[in-house]
Amino acid sequence: MGKKTHLYFNRELSWLRFNQRVLDEARNPERPLLSRLKFLAITGSNLDEFCMVRVGGLQQLAAQGATEKDPAGLSAGEQLDAIGTAMHAMVAAQYDCLLKELEPKLAAAGLQRLGLAQLSPEQAAYVERLFEHEIFPVITPMAIDPEEVFPLLPGLSLNLFVRLPPAPGTDGLPRYAVVVLPKALPRFLTLPAAQGYQYVLLEDVVSAHLARLFPGQTITASVPFRLTRNADLSIREDLAGDLLAGMKEVLTERRQSACIRLEVSQAIDAESLAFLKMALGLHDRDLFPVPGPVDLAMYFRIAALPGFPDQQEADWPPQPSPDIAPQEPMFDAIARKDLLLVQPYDSFEPVVRLLTEAADDPHVLAIKQILYRTSENSPIVAALARAAEKDKHVTAVVELKARFDEARNIGWAAALERAGVQVIYGLRGLKVHAKACLIVRREATGIRRYLHLGTGNYNEKTARLYSDVSLLTCNEDLGADVSQFFNTITGYAQPSRYRKIESAPLTLRERLLELIQNEIERKKQGQPARIMLKLNSLVDTVMMDALVEASQAGVTVQLNIRGICCLRPGVAGLSENITVTGMVDRFLEHARILYFHNGGEPQVFISSADWMSRNLDRRVELLVPVEDAAARARLIGMLETCLADNVQGRRLTAAGVYERPAAVGKRKNIRAQEVFYRQARDAAAQARRGQDRVFEPQRPAAPPPPP
Repeated sequence: MGKKTHLYFNRELSWLRFNQRVLDEARNPERPLLSRLKFLAITGSNLDEFCMVRVGGLQQLAAQGATEKDPAGLSAGEQLDAIGTAMHAMVAAQYDCLLKELEPKLAAAGLQRLGLAQLSPEQAAYVERLFEHEIFPVITPMAIDPEEVFPLLPGLSLNLFVRLPPAPGTDGLPRYAVVVLPKALPRFLTLPAAQGYQYVLLEDVVSAHLARLFPGQTITASVPFRLTRNADLSIREDLAGDLLAGMKEVLTERRQSACIRLEVSQAIDAESLAFLKMALGLHDRDLFPVPGPVDLAMYFRIAALPGFPDQQEADWPPQPSPDIAPQEPMFDAIARKDLLLVQPYDSFEPVVRLLTEAADDPHVLAIKQILYRTSENSPIVAALARAAEKDKHVTAVVELKARFDEARNIGWAAALERAGVQVIYGLRGLKVHAKACLIVRREATGIRRYLHLGTGNYNEKTARLYSDVSLLTCNEDLGADVSQFFNTITGYAQPSRYRKIESAPLTLRERLLELIQNEIERKKQGQPARIMLKLNSLVDTVMMDALVEASQAGVTVQLNIRGICCLRPGVAGLSENITVTGMVDRFLEHARILYFHNGGEPQVFISSADWMSRNLDRRVELLVPVEDAAARARLIGMLETCLADNVQGRRLTAAGVYERPAAVGKRKNIRAQEVFYRQARDAAAQARRGQDRVFEPQRPAAPPPPP
């Protein structure tokens, strides 16, 4: 592997480059201010999860003395050092964006954060009343004994660190205390204002009233701080007798896990910072003194404030599918033709309606569905429960190991069981990540199976934020495959070759390598050969090596990777025929779409799997062929458009830098997400006028690759 390290980027640094591209959108002057603030909040939320999972895992490896190096040739300790340097630079850029760019402009637009010294007499009196009646009864100070273990504060909770003078008759050491600011209290306190929106921060108000919490004491200093705890904890399924009980233990352990990051106001004095570093067992690289409010993810709330339409993106509402008449039953629509939905441009409502109608349809015999991430008040979960209550046979595979959604999924599983649903709590040793729903219906011609297969979760809320693909079909071969697939993961059925689909961890990797090899062989025979892939992440070394082999054979390999890409493109003699692009825009790119030229008879697939070892070897995933001509053409057009995006698209260089594509002649600007929204809007408008559905690809659907 050492000889190939020059072909790979480090996974963690690649992810940080992705988050930097999100931060670039927060600094993009062409975006409305509140949209920019939303992107800044996204970078904060992303960094929180990155620290909890990736940094936490690396710290565990380093503590264990692990010496194994990653494909880029870095040990765990070397990765932590490199990550620490990159993260500190990113945090500095985040606060530079907030304090020097966004807040001054937002204040000029009428949306202003005030310090207590800036309050009018009316506002100051309001804050006094608010503290006395709404805040003071809720908060509780905790004294810290330097000789005792530091209090077990929740991860990502906001706190005040308070310094008090030495007690009389002591050796002169300062005393410390912590005030936890409960999540039940709003972080942003709205102020009375004649116009616009003005607010103060909760921590500023509490800090100004500490005398009420420590009567008779002199407050030497107080600063907000927040801890991040390691969330890279997993159940030892070989030792757990009960998967459900084991997952509950993991949730408890996560609340008590080691601290891996400290964010604190840079106003903290050196002695107090040294105390926290020692008490929490942190390295210098884990300390993040910041010049502004702690927790940038909180700004999601400000970014969504109503009343400032000029500072927010114009609405792009999901469009009704032109292939489904407004009052047409979903079973009739699917029986008529395969339906392809591209969310959030197309509405996710047909998927919800399919499950809702199935729950109430007397001809439906059974429903089988995988639930990975769902919304808080999911209409799909409600439909499954109602179907079971109406004596339909309902099976739900609920993945308890969906990170950060474990508690919600445990709750849904219990509710579904109470309704009579047969609940399968995932699989030992594997995470069920496939997106599939099977509905069995008795019709005049016999039993028919209706399917939903997709790239995204059964969550109607994120379906408005994530760009995903849904295929609705009653294809007989796919129906037989998905029936076998469910039997395999819910029972003891022996895995067998499917007619059309492939699944991980059994045959998916093998099939992908076969598809790549087919393009290599065709190129060697002098035929055009081309691969286009749209993925969230590309990490697996076996798959990357296969793409490099294709490049060396002369196959044109075009990758559209949203986030992590560990493959270095453009290396002479190796990856020179590989290009990598990625785009960050208003919707999160989440679809996995695969194209293989196949001698001019394109093979197109959608998949739940990224090309990471965990997806191909340790998860249950699906690869689904799209054979309907119109649906396939639309997906090919999407790939072409994503690769051609020269507004939000960026190209990855061999140096690991993302660059804006250079302008070529009079080539017009192409912003992929805007193209997709306009296509969906125009197709819906044509359907309302009674015309045929038309999706014009931005470029030809499948031109031959360069020789």
